[in-house]
Amino acid sequence: MKIKLRKSVIFLLSVTVLAPIVLYTNTLGTYLASSSSRNEFVEDASTFTFAGEVRPLNVLPQESSAALKEPLGVVYSEKLGDSSSEGTSASFGEHARLTRQLAGAEDGLSSLSDTSSGGNGIRQVTDQVHEVALDKKEVNSSGAELIGKVNEVEQSKAKKRTVSRRSKAKSNKPSERIAVVKDNSGESGTEKQNEQKILPDARIRQLKDQLIRARLYLTLSVTRTNPRFVRDLRLRMKEVLKVLGDASKDSELPKNALERSKTMELTLLKGKQLEDDCSSSIKKLRAMLHLAEEQLRVHKKQNLFLTHLTAKTVPKGLHCLPLRLSTEYFMLNSSQQQFPNEEKLEDPQLYHYALFSDNVLAAAVVVNSTINHAKDPSKHVFHIVTDRLNFAAMKMWFLANPPGRATIQVQNIEEFTWLNSSYSPVLKQLGSPTMIDYYFKNRHAESDSNIKFRNPKYLSMMNHLRFYLPEIFPKLDKVLFLDDDIVVQKDLTGLWSLNLRGKVIGVVETCGESFHRFDRYLNFSNPLISKTFNPRACGWAFGMNIFDLNEWRKQNITEVYHRWQNLNHDRRLWKLGTLPPGLITFWNRTFAIEKSWHVLGLGYNPNVVQKDIEQAAVIHYNGNLKPWLEIGISKFRNYWAQFVDYNQAYLRECNLSP
Repeated sequence: MKIKLRKSVIFLLSVTVLAPIVLYTNTLGTYLASSSSRNEFVEDASTFTFAGEVRPLNVLPQESSAALKEPLGVVYSEKLGDSSSEGTSASFGEHARLTRQLAGAEDGLSSLSDTSSGGNGIRQVTDQVHEVALDKKEVNSSGAELIGKVNEVEQSKAKKRTVSRRSKAKSNKPSERIAVVKDNSGESGTEKQNEQKILPDARIRQLKDQLIRARLYLTLSVTRTNPRFVRDLRLRMKEVLKVLGDASKDSELPKNALERSKTMELTLLKGKQLEDDCSSSIKKLRAMLHLAEEQLRVHKKQNLFLTHLTAKTVPKGLHCLPLRLSTEYFMLNSSQQQFPNEEKLEDPQLYHYALFSDNVLAAAVVVNSTINHAKDPSKHVFHIVTDRLNFAAMKMWFLANPPGRATIQVQNIEEFTWLNSSYSPVLKQLGSPTMIDYYFKNRHAESDSNIKFRNPKYLSMMNHLRFYLPEIFPKLDKVLFLDDDIVVQKDLTGLWSLNLRGKVIGVVETCGESFHRFDRYLNFSNPLISKTFNPRACGWAFGMNIFDLNEWRKQNITEVYHRWQNLNHDRRLWKLGTLPPGLITFWNRTFAIEKSWHVLGLGYNPNVVQKDIEQAAVIHYNGNLKPWLEIGISKFRNYWAQFVDYNQAYLRECNLSP
């Protein structure tokens, strides 16, 4: 019976006393074996990573912690320093509980050894327990110090939480936001994975944002007077730049990226506490504004140049078309190269149009749109003058696409033998070395404020033929001049019945806009101009004009034109072009007609009123944005394109499409 009782006591002691002791000593011994000293343990605790990270500018994906799982509901603030001490208290929670169990086991063991009077088995067990207790005391000597450290950390943590709550109530700044750490399991783990998929470079963007803020602080005068802050900030910038390197994803960043980000954020917080100098900031912003305005001016100038270059460059399709047409023309025999109804070309009772162009497709649209709206097309005669290069192509187009019952004449400017440099001052000037030097020497481009006056089209005599209408049509009384960038939308025969009251030219005035007045085109600093003309006089549109050739001859307008051209040989009265000499030549010789006859601006102004366009007899694509170019204003292009048959064989072969 005694033997059984002893065995029961030994078993009871083994279960209630020895098992907790062995469990505690093995666990704590293994834990302490991984660190060489108490200080090493504290250093390891400070390097733990946490699942929640304050993100002042960018939302960052949560980091997983392989070394330690944080407890639920822990709240921390980035500006309160390192929060890794919270992990220390969590690590010792279990060990503190085991310590209390060990103390209770010692009390039970002492009472049992005092009441027991004999029993070698009990003594043996007691001796073993005392040996284990001695080992425990040695362990407790280190454990007590660790537990003391834990208590200190817990107190520090409580203080930090109090400060964090106060700072949250005082500030709404991004760098002072409070982050709640979530558990790495369950739904929060799923959200973390989704966030990482959406923002793989969020940490990189945060670091870059910090660099931008740091550079801004360096530009402020108040920070430049604080050399210590500037030195620290530059050091942190170097560290962040080194961490960023060539990384394009957060996974490519080094392990110390988070630590560098925290250090940089603390330094930036110091910069926020410095009092900023508003006046210096205003000066800095004003300088930035002036720089931006200068850059805008340069870009506008570049855009203007490129637009002019594009407008004067022949697209591939329009270059192909005259080549293809010329080939077909020279394959015809002489009888096939002639137009019918040649007897109508000099009949003054018919409606005659003058069109000077080297653009086959543009001339075709002018003729087609006019014929489409004419009440009696058989009474309309079109006189087209082109250059030698496009003469065959122009003839072939209208031979292949005859304009119904209307009459067509195509002339080559080279056949006007009377038009030579001895007769025409402008022709003499266009061929002069100074004029060629003006166009082809770059140094002159820099001194010219308005690049449009250096347009090479002014080197072409085609642009000045409008001043020689009586010489071109000696047997006609009236001629309607049309530019090749217009579209006719109504019957124009009413213009021939207008009584011009002794004036030479019928025009639509353009007084509505300031840049269409005389002082925009003429040099009023020259006494020849200022004594003769009114700077605020209305300009007018030179693109659809009815001319009374009898009055022209009577008033000797061509001679007036030649006289002013000779006075402007050095381009001091006006720059090149046809409108300035037209304003001068026909000064006090214009008759204003209704504005609905001629609406301008479709080649440069996208805000032309739709109602005005629909009511206009002629719409004019004056400007660089011609409808046959890709840069043309898209909402106005259809008015022009509807008169082009893109199914025509020559257009298909040259890949011309709407």
